[in-house]
Amino acid sequence: MTGTVSDPDSLRERALAALLAARDRTSLLTTCVEEPELTAQHSPLMSPLVWDLAHIGNQEELWLLRAVAGRDAMRPEIDGLYDAFEHPRAERPSLPLLAPAEARRYAAEVRGRALDVLESTPFRGSPLTDAGFAFGMIAQHEQQHDETMLITHQLRSGPTALTAPDPAPAPPFTGPSEVLVPGGPFTMGTSTEPWALDNERPAHHRLVPPFFIDTTPVTNAEFQRFIAAGGYEEERWWAPAGWGMVRGNKLSAPLFWRRDAGQWLRRHFGTVEAVPPDEPVLHVSWYEADAYARWAGRRLPSEVEWEKAARHDPASGRSMRYPWGDADPTPERANLGQRHLRPATAGSYPAGESPLGVRQLIGDVWEWTSSDFLPYPGFAAFPYREYSDVFFGGDYKVLRGGAFSVDEVACRGTFRNWDHPVRRQIFSGFRTARDAGPAGAGPAEAV
Repeated sequence: MTGTVSDPDSLRERALAALLAARDRTSLLTTCVEEPELTAQHSPLMSPLVWDLAHIGNQEELWLLRAVAGRDAMRPEIDGLYDAFEHPRAERPSLPLLAPAEARRYAAEVRGRALDVLESTPFRGSPLTDAGFAFGMIAQHEQQHDETMLITHQLRSGPTALTAPDPAPAPPFTGPSEVLVPGGPFTMGTSTEPWALDNERPAHHRLVPPFFIDTTPVTNAEFQRFIAAGGYEEERWWAPAGWGMVRGNKLSAPLFWRRDAGQWLRRHFGTVEAVPPDEPVLHVSWYEADAYARWAGRRLPSEVEWEKAARHDPASGRSMRYPWGDADPTPERANLGQRHLRPATAGSYPAGESPLGVRQLIGDVWEWTSSDFLPYPGFAAFPYREYSDVFFGGDYKVLRGGAFSVDEVACRGTFRNWDHPVRRQIFSGFRTARDAGPAGAGPAEAV
């Protein structure tokens, strides 16, 4: 979909492609391991894989078969089992969940009926069906759970179950370390993207002072310098709760890292490898990102700064869908969709850079911002409060940009992710920023 296409036939084809792509990925993530691996809880932070599988089917039934098509419930007795708000993740293994084979049959039966609904539903007449919103929402929901299942695969012990080619080698990046984003008005959010979720809406104007932002995400090598300088040992770099997290858990490096024979190693989807120096750092909490930025004499960008860096076109003054323009992501522009199981080298994807020259704003790693997760002016919950509204104002920080683990249907310049600042199992990294100052110029002092 290029731009904000509203043609029903094109949107129907896009919805079909998005639903099929999501189900192919779900199948891959749930057939690459044996049944005991599907029913086990690999971390108290995560559900058993089989719960995600049936939950995907249940949500599709709730919204596409019942809400859109008005059909009777297929399995009303399981609704409570797969209600994410009724049962926290830690207790889901003790529930009478559908067995893997039954969960697959249920999800497949729902999908068959949902495709019939897709074919016959007019893409107009109600907010839920306008532009095929419900179908886009369900495709995004499944892909979000696919990312959750990929996180579970990273957390599980045992041999490698997933494989994918590495990103193509990129030449060393020789551009500037930071770019100036000019101050001025900026249109944040969207009122026109057909499948944008409620927290991305509505479009609204913001006045943003000038600032500098890193051209690429912070790399493993750069983060190792923070470690070597005693970053995890000096309280002055840390927010109080972050320092408590470090001391209480005896943290000394990103999640999955360990020091051995003088080098940093990490566990990565069932294998142990040397930490790649030029990749964006991965599996760091907001507190770690914030501490690094303080140590470097910088800060994390705010959410509005991040979005302006990603969407602002200084030539026209308008906000684009993506850093490169309005066209959909391609493999040349961004590392998305689990095509690879790792970030690409920092400085990759020149075809995806913004007009100001910022790279990898979409894909590779989720990027922590300094902002709390709050509603935009004029926010309206749709189609249910539990997607966004119940999380506003809590202990959540916003992440932007998506990662290699995110499908393009659930990733755009306006897309907002959020999590607790202690979370490290997610595919999170960051880049830093600094105020431009009155003159709006001058390089940051190196540490």
